[in-house]
Amino acid sequence: MKTLDRCYISLKTYALKTCAAEALFRARAWRFLFLSLLLASYSFQPSAALQVTGLYSQKISVLNQSNSERSRAFRDALAAVIVKVTGEQRWLLDPVVVTAVSNAQSYVEGVSYSSQLVLPTPADAVGDDSQAVVRGNAQGNSQDSSQFSAQGNSEEQAQESPNSLNVSAQNPELIIAEVSEVVTTAPTEQRFINVDFSATLINELLLEAKVPVWDSNRPSVLVWMTLQDEAGERSLLSSESNPEIVSLIRDFADERGLPIIFPVLDFEDRRNVTEDTIWSLDEAVIRQASVRYGADSIMSGRLHFTAGGDLVGVWQFIFQDQTLMFDGVDQELKSYLNAPLDKITTQLASYFALVPETSDFEIVQLRIDGVGTLQAYSSLVTYVNGLGLVESVITTALDGERLDLSLSLLGDPSQLAELIALDRDLLPIQSASLENDLRLHYRWTR
Repeated sequence: MKTLDRCYISLKTYALKTCAAEALFRARAWRFLFLSLLLASYSFQPSAALQVTGLYSQKISVLNQSNSERSRAFRDALAAVIVKVTGEQRWLLDPVVVTAVSNAQSYVEGVSYSSQLVLPTPADAVGDDSQAVVRGNAQGNSQDSSQFSAQGNSEEQAQESPNSLNVSAQNPELIIAEVSEVVTTAPTEQRFINVDFSATLINELLLEAKVPVWDSNRPSVLVWMTLQDEAGERSLLSSESNPEIVSLIRDFADERGLPIIFPVLDFEDRRNVTEDTIWSLDEAVIRQASVRYGADSIMSGRLHFTAGGDLVGVWQFIFQDQTLMFDGVDQELKSYLNAPLDKITTQLASYFALVPETSDFEIVQLRIDGVGTLQAYSSLVTYVNGLGLVESVITTALDGERLDLSLSLLGDPSQLAELIALDRDLLPIQSASLENDLRLHYRWTR
């Protein structure tokens, strides 16, 4: 009887411990879920404008370190920097800029060399028959495949054709041995020169040429796309499914200094939009789905890969209260994508870029609340000084947490308000509209 009592007590104790453990597990699971949702909400705070770095630097491939090759690289690098700083390629045709590019070394501030190994392409190896072997080995796709075959056929075919290359994925030594026999071209070393230009000298050059300069604080562009193949199947653009398209868009963005954002296409995105929604370019739905990203502009497009090899599509660009529609037809993917990207970049650059002035500065008063510490004051003054329009900043009054600044502007005061609106560091009090005394009123939130 005592033994049964002990067993009963032990089972009861075990059950209580089990229940307690389950309760603890559930509590921790709910806590983990809450933290995950909290982190997710933080990860999708509005991005607004983004600070673009490296506008005055460029990396160029070179054959060697000779003077002639270095001079050629300087010219190419300066031309690329001019495009990034202005946002538009057309300024490369300006006579003053043309003369400067031919004398690019005068604007160089620093130089360094780097290199990287480049694997040979299949065409550089032994021909088309070895493509599968080279590609498979280079990407390391040997674990999930049953075999690599130069002819792309089955094991039975390999037995019939003793000259064909058939490698078992479970035999890595055989892979290395047979690939080394096929690939006779060794990896080559690609050299690069990294050129840093003087921002002061380039800005003086553009001032002389009266070419507008686009500030490094630039509006972000959210990109939605639906792709349709020859069979009529549609899919949303993603880096996993369409790496080539995403890479081409990012390359263009790097060349122009354009902040690009791609939607994450998580559960919330797919609940808000579908392939058909983007295909129909439903502006209201796209605007609503884009709110979580806080982008300054939205580019949506549909791309049809036709059976004849043509790329046909329509684009929609939403910026502020304007919506532009334009179509595109091409046979080459890069040029097809670059055309709409060039159009919207030119529009944004022409809107925000300013021609520096040497005199007749506009004076505007800035009143800012929420400056309660010395660190906040220092951060605010640094931020205001960094705005592209601002030539100088003078503190005129300090009352508690309120700070009054007098700014000398290179452009129009209304442009300053638009530039500040790209960020979330200064939030307008009321409408922050210009009053009779040219005063803008904001609250510092950083």
